[in-house]
Amino acid sequence: MAHSASIDPAEIAKFERIAAEWWDPKGKFAPLHKFNPVRLSFIRDQAAAHFGLGGSGLRPFEGLTLLDIGCGGGLLCEPMSRLGFAVTGADASARNIATASAHAAQTGVTVNYRAASAEVLAAEGLAFDIVLNMEVIEHVADVAGYLAACTALVKPGGITIVATLNRTLKSLALAKIGAEYVLGWLPRGTHDWTRFVPPGKLKKSLEEAGLNILKTQGVSFDPLAWDWKLSADVDVNYMIVAKR
Repeated sequence: MAHSASIDPAEIAKFERIAAEWWDPKGKFAPLHKFNPVRLSFIRDQAAAHFGLGGSGLRPFEGLTLLDIGCGGGLLCEPMSRLGFAVTGADASARNIATASAHAAQTGVTVNYRAASAEVLAAEGLAFDIVLNMEVIEHVADVAGYLAACTALVKPGGITIVATLNRTLKSLALAKIGAEYVLGWLPRGTHDWTRFVPPGKLKKSLEEAGLNILKTQGVSFDPLAWDWKLSADVDVNYMIVAKR
């Protein structure tokens, strides 16, 4: 794959080492499997509201296109395809794409997987009704350039959903030290706290890229229920919905 300025080879290598474990709910991506239901319901609800769809029925989003950029092993791509979206999953790691493609073949889910960067897809003139950008920007080398390419991939009138981590002392304690070193939820070194992005900075970057902010949504871990939930707290995990 051609080099893109946003790609950090060290970050790609980090995830390639554990690519085979993407679909193991008890493996190194177990926290992501736990996190997935709240992300999926949020994406579904935002898409239904924005495009004036009921969100009910087996395939309510038939006729809409969706790109999951930095899709990893396809944990969001497959359920989005089942909901009716024509899904493209793109990742800079060929090994991640191989894992995702093999799993989709096993489950019979149709996803167009590409080992490609956002810049490459944008240069091809591709555009989608929805672009998912989930837990990716904290791993890229050039955030502004990456977001500009991602914005170009959103159709006029379409939306993007960006999920990432805030740079606060709370996120340092919970998402970095707690998750990686105390609880062992994530492999050590998964995240670099200095790359976490405050919501205000991300909103400004998205607006400068030509998008209008529609919603900011916090996501918190509930230790009593031992599960994730939507919340007003954006100190650690948050998602932003923006329209082109």
